[in-house]
Amino acid sequence: MTQNPENEKLVPQLLQNIDPREIADTSVRQTIEILLNLIEELNSKVKSLEEEKQKLQDEINRLKGEDGKPDIKANKTKGFKKDHSSEKERKTPKKHIKSSKNVNITIDRKEILPYSKSELPYDAEFKGYEEVVVQDISFKTDNVLFLKPKYYSASEGKTYLAPLPLGYDGEFGPGVKAFVISLYYGGNMTQGKILEFLEDIGISMSAGYLSNLLIKNTEDFEAELNEVYVEGLASTPWQHLDQTSARVKGVNHTTNVICNPLYTLYSTTLKKDRLTVLGVLQNNRELQFIISPLTYELLDSLNLPTKWKNQLKLLPQNTVFTEPEFDTLLDTYLSKLGSQQRTRVLEAAAISFYHQQTDIPIIQTLICDDAPQFKLLTDSLALCWVHEGRHYKKLTPFVPCHQEILDKFLTEFWDYYRELLAYRDSPSVHRKIELESKFWKIFGTKSGYEQLDERKQLTAAKVSELLLVLEYPELPLHNNPAELAARTMVQRRNISYATQTTQGTKAWDIFMSPFGFATLAGRKPTPPSGLTCRDYS
Repeated sequence: MTQNPENEKLVPQLLQNIDPREIADTSVRQTIEILLNLIEELNSKVKSLEEEKQKLQDEINRLKGEDGKPDIKANKTKGFKKDHSSEKERKTPKKHIKSSKNVNITIDRKEILPYSKSELPYDAEFKGYEEVVVQDISFKTDNVLFLKPKYYSASEGKTYLAPLPLGYDGEFGPGVKAFVISLYYGGNMTQGKILEFLEDIGISMSAGYLSNLLIKNTEDFEAELNEVYVEGLASTPWQHLDQTSARVKGVNHTTNVICNPLYTLYSTTLKKDRLTVLGVLQNNRELQFIISPLTYELLDSLNLPTKWKNQLKLLPQNTVFTEPEFDTLLDTYLSKLGSQQRTRVLEAAAISFYHQQTDIPIIQTLICDDAPQFKLLTDSLALCWVHEGRHYKKLTPFVPCHQEILDKFLTEFWDYYRELLAYRDSPSVHRKIELESKFWKIFGTKSGYEQLDERKQLTAAKVSELLLVLEYPELPLHNNPAELAARTMVQRRNISYATQTTQGTKAWDIFMSPFGFATLAGRKPTPPSGLTCRDYS
Protein backbone atom coordinates (compact mmCIF):
# COMPACT_ATOMS: atom_id res chain seq x y z
CA MET A 1 0.00 0.00 0.00
CA THR A 2 1.52 3.31 -1.12
CA GLN A 3 1.23 6.27 1.21
CA ASN A 4 -0.24 9.49 -0.14
CA PRO A 5 2.57 12.04 -0.77
CA GLU A 6 0.36 14.77 0.67
CA ASN A 7 0.11 12.84 3.96
CA GLU A 8 3.91 12.49 4.06
CA LYS A 9 4.21 16.28 3.92
CA LEU A 10 1.42 16.72 6.45
CA VAL A 11 3.10 14.64 9.20
CA PRO A 12 6.13 16.95 9.76
CA GLN A 13 3.86 20.00 9.68
CA LEU A 14 1.55 18.42 12.25
CA LEU A 15 4.43 17.45 14.55
CA GLN A 16 5.89 20.92 14.21
CA ASN A 17 2.80 22.42 15.81
CA ILE A 18 2.48 19.94 18.70
CA ASP A 19 3.91 20.86 22.09
CA PRO A 20 2.49 18.87 25.04
CA ARG A 21 3.65 21.56 27.48
CA GLU A 22 0.96 23.88 26.08
CA ILE A 23 -1.90 21.40 26.70
CA ALA A 24 -3.85 22.24 29.86
CA ASP A 25 -5.69 18.92 30.24
CA THR A 26 -3.39 16.59 32.19
CA SER A 27 -4.69 13.30 30.75
CA VAL A 28 -4.52 14.59 27.17
CA ARG A 29 -1.03 15.99 27.75
CA GLN A 30 0.20 12.67 29.11
CA THR A 31 -1.38 10.80 26.18
CA ILE A 32 0.31 13.10 23.65
CA GLU A 33 3.66 12.73 25.44
CA ILE A 34 3.36 8.93 25.30
CA LEU A 35 2.55 9.03 21.57
CA LEU A 36 5.41 11.40 20.78
CA ASN A 37 7.89 9.24 22.69
CA LEU A 38 6.51 6.19 20.85
CA ILE A 39 7.26 8.00 17.57
CA GLU A 40 10.84 8.61 18.78
CA GLU A 41 11.25 4.95 19.72
CA LEU A 42 9.85 3.68 16.41
CA ASN A 43 11.92 6.17 14.44
CA SER A 44 15.09 4.94 16.20
CA LYS A 45 14.18 1.33 15.44
CA VAL A 46 13.51 2.13 11.78
CA LYS A 47 16.91 3.84 11.43
CA SER A 48 18.62 0.88 13.11
CA LEU A 49 16.84 -1.63 10.87
CA GLU A 50 17.67 0.39 7.73
CA GLU A 51 21.36 0.40 8.68
CA GLU A 52 21.28 -3.36 9.38
CA LYS A 53 19.48 -4.01 6.10
CA GLN A 54 22.11 -2.01 4.17
CA LYS A 55 24.94 -3.95 5.84
CA LEU A 56 23.29 -7.26 4.88
CA GLN A 57 22.70 -6.05 1.32
CA ASP A 58 26.34 -4.95 1.01
CA GLU A 59 27.48 -8.36 2.27
CA ILE A 60 25.22 -10.13 -0.26
CA ASN A 61 26.66 -7.96 -3.05
CA ARG A 62 30.19 -8.72 -1.86
CA LEU A 63 29.52 -12.47 -1.94
CA LYS A 64 28.23 -12.04 -5.50
CA GLY A 65 31.47 -10.32 -6.46
CA GLU A 66 29.92 -6.85 -6.59
CA ASP A 67 30.58 -3.65 -4.67
CA GLY A 68 28.43 -2.45 -1.81
CA LYS A 69 26.78 0.93 -1.48
CA PRO A 70 29.38 3.74 -1.61
CA ASP A 71 29.97 5.56 1.66
CA ILE A 72 28.73 9.04 0.72
CA LYS A 73 28.37 11.37 3.67
CA ALA A 74 24.84 12.74 4.08
CA ASN A 75 24.05 16.44 4.32
CA LYS A 76 23.77 17.76 7.87
CA THR A 77 20.16 18.13 8.96
CA LYS A 78 18.69 19.27 12.23
CA GLY A 79 18.09 16.42 14.61
CA PHE A 80 20.60 14.06 12.99
CA LYS A 81 23.98 15.33 14.15
CA LYS A 82 27.05 13.17 13.63
CA ASP A 83 29.45 15.52 15.41
CA HIS A 84 29.42 14.60 19.10
CA SER A 85 32.06 17.14 20.13
CA SER A 86 31.09 19.66 22.78
CA GLU A 87 33.98 22.09 22.38
CA LYS A 88 31.80 24.98 21.16
CA GLU A 89 29.30 24.59 23.99
CA ARG A 90 31.73 24.17 26.88
CA LYS A 91 34.19 26.90 25.93
CA THR A 92 33.50 30.54 26.71
CA PRO A 93 34.70 32.79 23.86
CA LYS A 94 37.69 34.88 24.88
CA LYS A 95 38.82 38.17 23.44
CA HIS A 96 41.86 37.60 21.25
CA ILE A 97 44.86 39.71 22.23
CA LYS A 98 47.61 39.66 19.64
CA SER A 99 51.07 39.38 21.16
CA SER A 100 54.42 40.06 19.56
CA LYS A 101 55.53 37.16 17.40
CA ASN A 102 59.19 37.86 18.25
CA VAL A 103 58.84 37.40 22.02
CA ASN A 104 59.87 33.72 22.04
CA ILE A 105 62.47 33.90 19.25
CA THR A 106 66.08 33.23 20.26
CA ILE A 107 68.54 35.47 18.42
CA ASP A 108 71.52 33.42 17.20
CA ARG A 109 73.55 36.24 15.68
CA LYS A 110 73.41 39.95 14.94
CA GLU A 111 74.48 41.55 11.72
CA ILE A 112 74.80 45.28 10.95
CA LEU A 113 73.80 45.88 7.37
CA PRO A 114 75.94 48.25 5.30
CA TYR A 115 74.47 51.33 3.65
CA SER A 116 76.65 53.04 1.02
CA LYS A 117 77.07 56.72 1.92
CA SER A 118 77.30 57.50 -1.79
CA GLU A 119 73.60 56.71 -2.05
CA LEU A 120 72.69 59.16 0.76
CA PRO A 121 72.15 62.92 0.51
CA TYR A 122 74.92 65.12 1.96
CA ASP A 123 72.88 66.13 5.03
CA ALA A 124 71.75 62.60 6.09
CA GLU A 125 72.21 62.06 9.86
CA PHE A 126 72.61 58.65 11.54
CA LYS A 127 69.58 57.94 13.80
CA GLY A 128 70.43 54.50 15.15
CA TYR A 129 69.18 51.10 13.98
CA GLU A 130 65.78 49.65 13.20
CA GLU A 131 65.52 46.02 14.31
CA VAL A 132 64.19 43.40 11.93
CA VAL A 133 64.16 39.75 13.03
CA VAL A 134 64.42 37.20 10.21
CA GLN A 135 64.05 33.50 11.03
CA ASP A 136 65.92 30.93 8.99
CA ILE A 137 67.27 27.42 9.32
CA SER A 138 70.22 25.63 7.79
CA PHE A 139 70.52 21.89 7.11
CA LYS A 140 74.02 20.77 6.32
CA THR A 141 76.11 17.71 6.94
CA ASP A 142 78.88 17.54 9.51
CA ASN A 143 80.60 14.38 8.29
CA VAL A 144 83.87 13.89 10.22
CA LEU A 145 86.84 11.77 9.23
CA PHE A 146 88.33 10.77 12.58
CA LEU A 147 92.01 9.75 12.57
CA LYS A 148 92.28 7.36 15.51
CA PRO A 149 95.84 6.92 16.87
CA LYS A 150 96.84 3.26 16.75
CA TYR A 151 99.61 1.71 18.86
CA TYR A 152 101.00 -1.77 19.09
CA SER A 153 102.76 -3.24 22.14
CA ALA A 154 105.11 -6.10 21.21
CA SER A 155 105.60 -7.03 24.85
CA GLU A 156 101.87 -7.41 25.39
CA GLY A 157 101.04 -8.50 21.86
CA LYS A 158 98.18 -6.03 21.94
CA THR A 159 96.96 -3.14 19.78
CA TYR A 160 95.70 0.12 21.37
CA LEU A 161 93.24 2.31 19.43
CA ALA A 162 91.92 5.73 20.52
CA PRO A 163 88.16 5.71 21.22
CA LEU A 164 85.64 7.93 19.43
CA PRO A 165 84.38 11.02 21.31
CA LEU A 166 81.45 10.61 23.70
CA GLY A 167 78.14 10.28 21.84
CA TYR A 168 79.68 8.92 18.64
CA ASP A 169 78.88 5.28 18.06
CA GLY A 170 79.15 3.44 14.78
CA GLU A 171 78.74 5.43 11.56
CA PHE A 172 76.53 8.24 12.85
CA GLY A 173 76.94 11.04 15.36
CA PRO A 174 74.56 12.11 18.12
CA GLY A 175 73.10 14.98 16.08
CA VAL A 176 71.70 12.88 13.26
CA LYS A 177 70.47 10.21 15.69
CA ALA A 178 68.51 12.72 17.78
CA PHE A 179 67.17 14.39 14.63
CA VAL A 180 65.94 11.10 13.15
CA ILE A 181 64.16 10.08 16.37
CA SER A 182 62.52 13.52 16.53
CA LEU A 183 61.33 13.27 12.92
CA TYR A 184 59.79 9.84 13.51
CA TYR A 185 58.14 10.28 16.91
CA GLY A 186 57.67 14.04 17.05
CA GLY A 187 57.12 14.78 13.36
CA ASN A 188 55.15 11.59 12.58
CA MET A 189 57.24 10.88 9.48
CA THR A 190 57.43 7.37 8.06
CA GLN A 191 60.76 5.56 7.92
CA GLY A 192 60.70 5.70 4.11
CA LYS A 193 60.29 9.49 4.07
CA ILE A 194 63.04 9.91 6.67
CA LEU A 195 65.44 7.94 4.48
CA GLU A 196 64.51 10.14 1.49
CA PHE A 197 65.07 13.30 3.53
CA LEU A 198 68.47 12.12 4.80
CA GLU A 199 69.55 11.23 1.27
CA ASP A 200 68.55 14.69 0.04
CA ILE A 201 70.83 16.40 2.57
CA GLY A 202 73.74 14.02 1.95
CA ILE A 203 73.37 11.36 4.68
CA SER A 204 73.54 7.72 3.60
CA MET A 205 71.69 5.43 6.04
CA SER A 206 70.33 1.94 5.47
CA ALA A 207 66.72 1.02 6.24
CA GLY A 208 67.88 -1.64 8.71
CA TYR A 209 70.08 0.77 10.64
CA LEU A 210 67.25 3.31 10.80
CA SER A 211 64.84 0.68 12.14
CA ASN A 212 67.32 -0.39 14.81
CA LEU A 213 68.01 3.23 15.75
CA LEU A 214 64.30 3.87 16.33
CA ILE A 215 63.54 0.83 18.48
CA LYS A 216 66.76 -0.51 20.04
CA ASN A 217 69.13 0.63 22.79
CA THR A 218 66.39 2.47 24.67
CA GLU A 219 67.54 1.46 28.17
CA ASP A 220 68.71 4.94 29.19
CA PHE A 221 65.50 6.53 27.94
CA GLU A 222 63.41 3.88 29.73
CA ALA A 223 65.25 4.52 33.00
CA GLU A 224 64.53 8.24 32.70
CA LEU A 225 60.90 7.57 31.83
CA ASN A 226 60.56 5.52 35.02
CA GLU A 227 62.00 8.42 37.03
CA VAL A 228 59.66 10.89 35.34
CA TYR A 229 56.66 8.65 36.04
CA VAL A 230 57.41 8.36 39.76
CA GLU A 231 57.92 12.13 40.04
CA GLY A 232 54.78 12.75 37.97
CA LEU A 233 52.68 10.58 40.28
CA ALA A 234 54.04 12.45 43.29
CA SER A 235 53.40 15.89 41.74
CA THR A 236 49.58 15.83 42.08
CA PRO A 237 47.13 13.71 44.11
CA TRP A 238 45.07 13.16 40.95
CA GLN A 239 45.96 11.71 37.54
CA HIS A 240 44.23 11.56 34.16
CA LEU A 241 43.69 8.07 32.68
CA ASP A 242 42.46 6.84 29.30
CA GLN A 243 42.89 3.92 26.91
CA THR A 244 43.08 3.47 23.15
CA SER A 245 43.43 0.41 20.94
CA ALA A 246 46.76 -0.79 19.53
CA ARG A 247 48.08 -3.61 17.32
CA VAL A 248 51.20 -5.64 17.99
CA LYS A 249 52.19 -8.39 15.53
CA GLY A 250 48.60 -8.48 14.25
CA VAL A 251 47.13 -8.95 17.75
CA ASN A 252 44.85 -6.40 19.43
CA HIS A 253 46.44 -4.61 22.39
CA THR A 254 45.57 -1.55 24.48
CA THR A 255 47.65 1.58 25.04
CA ASN A 256 47.08 3.08 28.48
CA VAL A 257 47.64 6.82 28.94
CA ILE A 258 48.41 8.32 32.37
CA CYS A 259 49.18 12.02 32.65
CA ASN A 260 48.87 15.32 34.46
CA PRO A 261 50.03 18.79 33.32
CA LEU A 262 53.68 17.87 33.95
CA TYR A 263 54.13 14.57 32.12
CA THR A 264 52.52 11.87 29.97
CA LEU A 265 53.18 8.13 30.08
CA TYR A 266 52.14 5.54 27.52
CA SER A 267 52.02 1.84 28.35
CA THR A 268 50.85 -0.76 25.83
CA THR A 269 49.42 -3.98 27.26
CA LEU A 270 47.75 -7.11 25.92
CA LYS A 271 44.63 -6.66 28.04
CA LYS A 272 42.62 -3.69 29.31
CA ASP A 273 41.02 -5.16 32.44
CA ARG A 274 41.23 -3.89 36.02
CA LEU A 275 44.29 -5.98 36.95
CA THR A 276 46.14 -4.73 33.87
CA VAL A 277 45.34 -1.10 34.67
CA LEU A 278 46.48 -1.68 38.25
CA GLY A 279 49.78 -3.02 36.92
CA VAL A 280 50.20 0.10 34.76
CA LEU A 281 49.60 2.34 37.81
CA GLN A 282 52.54 0.54 39.42
CA ASN A 283 54.72 1.10 36.35
CA ASN A 284 54.18 -2.46 35.10
CA ARG A 285 55.81 -4.10 38.08
CA GLU A 286 54.83 -7.64 38.93
CA LEU A 287 51.52 -7.68 40.75
CA GLN A 288 51.53 -8.68 44.39
CA PHE A 289 48.60 -9.66 46.60
CA ILE A 290 47.56 -9.36 50.23
CA ILE A 291 44.45 -10.31 52.19
CA SER A 292 43.66 -7.44 54.54
CA PRO A 293 40.57 -5.60 55.88
CA LEU A 294 40.55 -3.51 52.67
CA THR A 295 40.33 -6.75 50.66
CA TYR A 296 37.03 -7.64 52.32
CA GLU A 297 35.66 -4.12 51.82
CA LEU A 298 36.43 -4.38 48.12
CA LEU A 299 34.89 -7.85 47.91
CA ASP A 300 31.68 -6.44 49.40
CA SER A 301 31.61 -3.85 46.60
CA LEU A 302 32.34 -6.60 44.06
CA ASN A 303 29.46 -8.71 45.44
CA LEU A 304 31.47 -11.82 46.24
CA PRO A 305 29.27 -14.39 48.09
CA THR A 306 29.78 -14.56 51.85
CA LYS A 307 30.84 -18.21 51.81
CA TRP A 308 33.92 -17.38 49.74
CA LYS A 309 34.83 -14.46 51.98
CA ASN A 310 34.64 -16.81 54.96
CA GLN A 311 36.94 -19.24 53.14
CA LEU A 312 39.45 -16.44 52.53
CA LYS A 313 39.56 -15.72 56.27
CA LEU A 314 41.11 -19.17 56.76
CA LEU A 315 44.10 -18.16 54.59
CA PRO A 316 47.16 -16.21 55.85
CA GLN A 317 46.15 -12.62 56.52
CA ASN A 318 48.30 -9.49 55.93
CA THR A 319 50.90 -11.58 54.12
CA VAL A 320 52.29 -10.45 50.76
CA PHE A 321 52.15 -13.04 47.96
CA THR A 322 53.52 -13.07 44.43
CA GLU A 323 51.05 -13.95 41.67
CA PRO A 324 52.20 -17.62 41.36
CA GLU A 325 52.06 -18.02 45.16
CA PHE A 326 48.57 -16.53 45.40
CA ASP A 327 47.33 -18.65 42.47
CA THR A 328 48.65 -21.78 44.20
CA LEU A 329 46.91 -20.75 47.43
CA LEU A 330 43.55 -20.31 45.64
CA ASP A 331 43.97 -23.58 43.72
CA THR A 332 44.62 -25.43 46.97
CA TYR A 333 42.02 -23.93 49.33
CA LEU A 334 39.37 -22.43 47.02
CA SER A 335 39.50 -24.86 44.11
CA LYS A 336 35.75 -24.60 43.44
CA LEU A 337 35.86 -20.84 43.01
CA GLY A 338 34.39 -19.82 39.65
CA SER A 339 36.54 -17.97 37.12
CA GLN A 340 34.67 -14.67 37.50
CA GLN A 341 34.69 -14.89 41.30
CA ARG A 342 38.38 -15.80 41.23
CA THR A 343 39.08 -12.67 39.21
CA ARG A 344 37.24 -10.59 41.81
CA VAL A 345 39.39 -12.08 44.59
CA LEU A 346 42.57 -11.38 42.61
CA GLU A 347 41.46 -7.79 41.97
CA ALA A 348 40.61 -7.10 45.62
CA ALA A 349 43.87 -8.60 46.90
CA ALA A 350 45.98 -6.78 44.29
CA ILE A 351 44.31 -3.41 44.99
CA SER A 352 44.84 -3.96 48.72
CA PHE A 353 48.56 -4.48 48.16
CA TYR A 354 48.75 -1.39 45.93
CA HIS A 355 47.36 0.81 48.70
CA GLN A 356 49.79 -0.45 51.35
CA GLN A 357 52.99 -0.52 49.24
CA THR A 358 55.52 2.34 49.41
CA ASP A 359 57.66 1.78 46.31
CA ILE A 360 55.59 4.04 44.05
CA PRO A 361 53.27 7.00 44.88
CA ILE A 362 49.63 6.00 45.32
CA ILE A 363 47.07 7.86 43.21
CA GLN A 364 44.25 9.25 45.33
CA THR A 365 41.88 10.24 42.50
CA LEU A 366 41.59 9.11 38.90
CA ILE A 367 40.02 11.46 36.35
CA CYS A 368 38.58 9.26 33.61
CA ASP A 369 35.41 7.99 31.96
CA ASP A 370 33.11 5.51 33.69
CA ALA A 371 34.61 2.33 32.22
CA PRO A 372 34.34 -0.50 34.80
CA GLN A 373 38.07 -1.33 34.78
CA PHE A 374 38.87 2.11 36.27
CA LYS A 375 36.62 1.72 39.29
CA LEU A 376 37.76 0.78 42.84
CA LEU A 377 41.44 1.26 42.01
CA THR A 378 41.74 4.55 43.89
CA ASP A 379 40.08 6.19 46.88
CA SER A 380 37.90 8.29 44.60
CA LEU A 381 36.94 8.70 40.95
CA ALA A 382 36.22 11.99 39.16
CA LEU A 383 34.27 11.58 35.95
CA CYS A 384 34.76 13.75 32.88
CA TRP A 385 31.97 16.28 32.21
CA VAL A 386 32.89 16.55 28.53
CA HIS A 387 32.58 12.78 28.16
CA GLU A 388 29.20 12.91 29.91
CA GLY A 389 28.06 15.66 27.57
CA ARG A 390 28.74 13.46 24.53
CA HIS A 391 25.95 11.10 25.58
CA TYR A 392 23.43 13.93 25.14
CA LYS A 393 24.96 15.05 21.83
CA LYS A 394 24.27 11.56 20.49
CA LEU A 395 20.51 11.91 21.02
CA THR A 396 18.75 12.48 17.68
CA PRO A 397 15.15 13.54 18.41
CA PHE A 398 12.76 13.37 15.46
CA VAL A 399 9.87 15.32 17.00
CA PRO A 400 10.42 19.12 16.85
CA CYS A 401 9.31 19.80 20.44
CA HIS A 402 11.82 17.17 21.64
CA GLN A 403 14.54 18.92 19.64
CA GLU A 404 13.70 22.15 21.45
CA ILE A 405 13.73 20.38 24.82
CA LEU A 406 17.15 18.87 24.07
CA ASP A 407 18.59 22.20 22.90
CA LYS A 408 17.36 23.90 26.07
CA PHE A 409 18.79 21.13 28.24
CA LEU A 410 22.21 21.30 26.54
CA THR A 411 22.31 25.04 27.22
CA GLU A 412 21.57 24.37 30.90
CA PHE A 413 24.15 21.57 30.96
CA TRP A 414 27.04 23.75 29.75
CA ASP A 415 25.96 26.76 31.78
CA TYR A 416 26.16 24.52 34.84
CA TYR A 417 29.59 23.30 33.72
CA ARG A 418 30.83 26.89 33.56
CA GLU A 419 29.44 27.53 37.04
CA LEU A 420 31.54 24.60 38.30
CA LEU A 421 34.58 26.15 36.64
CA ALA A 422 33.87 29.41 38.44
CA TYR A 423 33.48 27.52 41.74
CA ARG A 424 36.99 26.08 41.33
CA ASP A 425 38.39 29.61 41.33
CA SER A 426 36.29 30.82 44.30
CA PRO A 427 35.03 27.87 46.37
CA SER A 428 32.67 28.46 49.28
CA VAL A 429 30.29 26.39 51.40
CA HIS A 430 27.28 28.48 50.35
CA ARG A 431 28.10 28.10 46.63
CA LYS A 432 28.69 24.36 47.08
CA ILE A 433 25.17 23.87 48.49
CA GLU A 434 23.69 25.92 45.64
CA LEU A 435 25.46 23.85 42.99
CA GLU A 436 24.44 20.56 44.61
CA SER A 437 20.81 21.70 44.62
CA LYS A 438 21.01 22.90 41.01
CA PHE A 439 22.42 19.53 39.90
CA TRP A 440 19.25 17.77 41.04
CA LYS A 441 17.09 20.46 39.48
CA ILE A 442 18.74 19.88 36.09
CA PHE A 443 19.10 16.09 36.16
CA GLY A 444 16.20 15.15 38.44
CA THR A 445 13.41 16.99 36.62
CA LYS A 446 11.44 15.16 33.92
CA SER A 447 11.18 16.90 30.55
CA GLY A 448 8.64 14.67 28.80
CA TYR A 449 11.25 13.55 26.24
CA GLU A 450 11.69 9.97 27.42
CA GLN A 451 15.11 9.23 25.89
CA LEU A 452 16.52 12.41 27.40
CA ASP A 453 14.98 11.64 30.81
CA GLU A 454 16.49 8.13 30.79
CA ARG A 455 19.90 9.62 29.99
CA LYS A 456 19.51 12.18 32.80
CA GLN A 457 18.79 9.37 35.27
CA LEU A 458 22.06 7.70 34.30
CA THR A 459 23.92 10.97 34.89
CA ALA A 460 22.19 11.48 38.25
CA ALA A 461 23.44 8.04 39.35
CA LYS A 462 27.03 9.35 38.97
CA VAL A 463 26.48 12.42 41.14
CA SER A 464 29.30 11.66 43.60
CA GLU A 465 31.88 11.22 40.81
CA LEU A 466 30.72 14.25 38.80
CA LEU A 467 30.53 16.58 41.79
CA LEU A 468 33.74 15.48 43.51
CA VAL A 469 35.12 18.87 42.45
CA LEU A 470 32.88 20.49 45.09
CA GLU A 471 34.93 18.69 47.76
CA TYR A 472 38.29 19.15 45.99
CA PRO A 473 38.23 22.32 43.86
CA GLU A 474 41.70 21.61 42.45
CA LEU A 475 40.33 18.73 40.36
CA PRO A 476 39.92 19.29 36.60
CA LEU A 477 36.39 18.87 35.22
CA HIS A 478 37.34 16.93 32.10
CA ASN A 479 39.76 14.27 30.88
CA ASN A 480 40.87 16.09 27.73
CA PRO A 481 44.64 15.86 28.43
CA ALA A 482 44.51 12.04 28.44
CA GLU A 483 42.16 11.92 25.44
CA LEU A 484 44.40 14.27 23.44
CA ALA A 485 47.42 12.16 24.39
CA ALA A 486 45.56 9.04 23.22
CA ARG A 487 44.78 10.82 19.95
CA THR A 488 48.51 11.43 19.46
CA MET A 489 49.10 7.69 19.66
CA VAL A 490 46.22 7.12 17.22
CA GLN A 491 47.96 9.43 14.74
CA ARG A 492 51.16 7.41 15.14
CA ARG A 493 49.12 4.24 14.57
CA ASN A 494 47.47 5.67 11.44
CA ILE A 495 50.90 6.40 9.95
CA SER A 496 52.75 3.21 10.88
CA TYR A 497 49.71 0.97 11.58
CA ALA A 498 51.32 -1.34 14.12
CA THR A 499 54.48 -2.54 15.79
CA GLN A 500 55.89 -5.96 15.03
CA THR A 501 57.99 -6.66 18.12
CA THR A 502 57.84 -6.15 21.86
CA GLN A 503 60.97 -4.03 21.54
CA GLY A 504 59.30 -1.77 18.98
CA THR A 505 56.19 -1.44 21.15
CA LYS A 506 58.28 -0.38 24.13
CA ALA A 507 60.12 2.18 21.97
CA TRP A 508 56.78 3.69 20.89
CA ASP A 509 55.69 3.96 24.53
CA ILE A 510 58.97 5.61 25.55
CA PHE A 511 59.46 8.10 22.74
CA MET A 512 55.82 9.08 22.32
CA SER A 513 55.94 10.40 25.88
CA PRO A 514 56.56 14.18 25.62
CA PHE A 515 59.44 14.06 28.07
CA GLY A 516 61.52 12.20 25.48
CA PHE A 517 62.22 15.20 23.27
CA ALA A 518 63.62 17.20 26.19
CA THR A 519 65.98 14.30 26.75
CA LEU A 520 67.05 14.25 23.11
CA ALA A 521 67.86 17.95 23.31
CA GLY A 522 70.19 17.26 26.24
CA ARG A 523 68.09 18.81 28.99
CA LYS A 524 65.87 17.54 31.77
CA PRO A 525 62.12 18.24 31.55
CA THR A 526 61.05 20.88 34.07
CA PRO A 527 57.58 22.07 35.09
CA PRO A 528 56.45 25.38 33.57
CA SER A 529 57.12 28.24 35.97
CA GLY A 530 54.22 29.23 38.19
CA LEU A 531 52.20 26.15 37.21
CA THR A 532 49.10 25.29 39.20
CA CYS A 533 46.62 22.51 38.58
CA ARG A 534 43.93 25.02 37.64
CA ASP A 535 46.05 26.43 34.81
CA TYR A 536 45.11 23.35 32.80
CA SER A 537 41.35 23.36 33.40
